[in-house]
Amino acid sequence: MSKKDLLTFAATGAAVAVAGVSDFAGLATPLRFASAAVALALLAMMIGRSTEQVGHRLSAGATGVLQSAVGNLPELFVCIFSLRAGLVDVVRAALVGSILANSLLVFGVAILVGGLKHGKQVFHKESARLNATLLLLAVSAMVIPTLVHELHTPADGHIAALSAVAACLLLLGFVVSIPYSLSAKSELVPPDNTQPETAEWSVKRAVGTLVACGILAAFVSEWFVAALEPTIQTFGISQAFAGFVIVAIAGNAVENVVGIQLAAKNKADYAVSVILNSSLQVSLALVPVLVLLSFVVGGPVLTLVFPPLLVVALLMTVLIVSMIVGDGETIWLEGVPLIGLYGIIAVSLWWG
Repeated sequence: MSKKDLLTFAATGAAVAVAGVSDFAGLATPLRFASAAVALALLAMMIGRSTEQVGHRLSAGATGVLQSAVGNLPELFVCIFSLRAGLVDVVRAALVGSILANSLLVFGVAILVGGLKHGKQVFHKESARLNATLLLLAVSAMVIPTLVHELHTPADGHIAALSAVAACLLLLGFVVSIPYSLSAKSELVPPDNTQPETAEWSVKRAVGTLVACGILAAFVSEWFVAALEPTIQTFGISQAFAGFVIVAIAGNAVENVVGIQLAAKNKADYAVSVILNSSLQVSLALVPVLVLLSFVVGGPVLTLVFPPLLVVALLMTVLIVSMIVGDGETIWLEGVPLIGLYGIIAVSLWWG
């Protein structure tokens, strides 16, 4: 193992220890919150490094599925603890924020960084278009219950049951999509000036690090949530903004780092796969799982009724992403409107 990897391991272990001690000792809220955030960021770096090593042996699609599955574990725990605390508005905003943070902010930064460094980047457009189509299905499953509630149709009295049925159908769609994603292979020829990379870690070390960091990220996320509510009260932040920006970005710190790193290394296939798969797994897996779990974990039941502003934002995002990935190539300028749209939505939620 290189000296850099050893230092990263040591720093990550120290950060997790500080976050744990801060939480169990009940130290000042800002310290608990900041230490948990730093620990999550360092864990994201380690997961990115181990995913890169695993990716040398897998297809782009398989790498994206694996990385996204492990990367979304922290947010699952964050949302479960938030539901039990009665912060249902935070959970709703965090789920939508996770999808938009990946599809707009992270995708936009990845396109911008990759484009400025390498010029036009190309990727397997068939897989990207399929992910965008499945994302549209998932967004539609959120739009219908919201319309049922806002229009006061007869089904509004059974909104919990409708949400449960929609959640089951979303999970079915996710399960059906996995075999295709795992078999997805890049059809691109590497640039002439790109040297083939070889794995520096063994499979056992790479997978072990990936799993261990994913589990640790779940614990750190619990400490993060414990400090979140008092932080919201201390600084007067709205639950909607806290969920949409703070929880979503912290819970998806893995993809935030990895997707941009891959684009910067001119691995557009892997970058697009990781970023879109993350949004897809949140919408097709994480959202319905939380809906179903909310019936048994305690606290309010999570339905698929979202604020109209967030639903419209989801629809706009899916349309823009579909247009960008449709031709299988990106230039740096296409990342600018994605980042701008995310900023506009985030600012609009500052007041609640």
